[in-house]
Amino acid sequence: MSLFNFFSKEKKDSLDKGLEKTKENFFSKITKAIIGKSKVDDEVLDNLEEILITSDVGVETTLKIIKRIEARVAKDNYITTAELDKLLKEEITDLLSESNAVANTDFTIPILPEGIPYVILVVGVNGVGKTTTIGKLASQFHNRGKKIVLGAGDTFRAAAVEQLKLWGDRVGIPVIAHGMNTDPASVAFDAVKQAVDMKADIVIIDTAGRLHTKVNLMNELSKIKRVIQKFIPDAPHEVLLVLDGSTGQNAVIQAREFTKATDVTALAITKLDGTAKGGVVIGISDEFKIPVRYIGVGERMEDLQVFNRNEFVDSLFKK
Repeated sequence: MSLFNFFSKEKKDSLDKGLEKTKENFFSKITKAIIGKSKVDDEVLDNLEEILITSDVGVETTLKIIKRIEARVAKDNYITTAELDKLLKEEITDLLSESNAVANTDFTIPILPEGIPYVILVVGVNGVGKTTTIGKLASQFHNRGKKIVLGAGDTFRAAAVEQLKLWGDRVGIPVIAHGMNTDPASVAFDAVKQAVDMKADIVIIDTAGRLHTKVNLMNELSKIKRVIQKFIPDAPHEVLLVLDGSTGQNAVIQAREFTKATDVTALAITKLDGTAKGGVVIGISDEFKIPVRYIGVGERMEDLQVFNRNEFVDSLFKK
């Protein structure tokens, strides 16, 4: 087995294990829904609709999926319950494809002109795994030979600053921090300046994890963007929103608030290994049309994975 195939298998095994609770919940319900049925009829579709909604796929996304399946059933006249898994898998894959879901396979960034670091601004409420995601993301980039600078801009929570410093020490990369209750924009300014001075490839900036009012959040992030743009006019290149997948529809509510307050360009959905609510990935991707860039399927460093829609759906339907 080649090294590439080894790591590819490791990733798939990790994904399969991380989605176990979601799969068990999902397929046990489907099995009960089709007992004694030979074909997909209105009753099966009603049951499937309820299963998708209770799996946190979301009402609107569920209705889209059901309508698509109804159209297929009407077209083919007769679809057996044995074919339901295959049909459902195809429709979810198509839906994710239409929703701008990323289909990358590795941790890559766009190539920028020499001397300009790729700036990632990370947002999200406290408790979603934001700082841990930054640390794991930095480690993944570092392991691929990238020079990284971290900015501890969540200055309203002392633990966030200290946690990011620990990640920096663990990975061996510099962390710019000014301590608690200091100006986050000042931290961002110094982090980008350091990245430019040391010719770093990537700078990742943490931000306040409080879901304060939309106006305050917007003003704070706007200020951070303005000071960053003094060095790099088109930065930040990515605004990454971190969501806790185990909270189900609460993650959807958070996504709505943050997308109203700032231009979120990518999503990271964490803690999928500890929940049966993995269907929320499908609903979030469909509703917001923002690429899901990363998913967290475990505690290990390598369990932060680049989201690949095909691998995700394959794993979800693997028995």
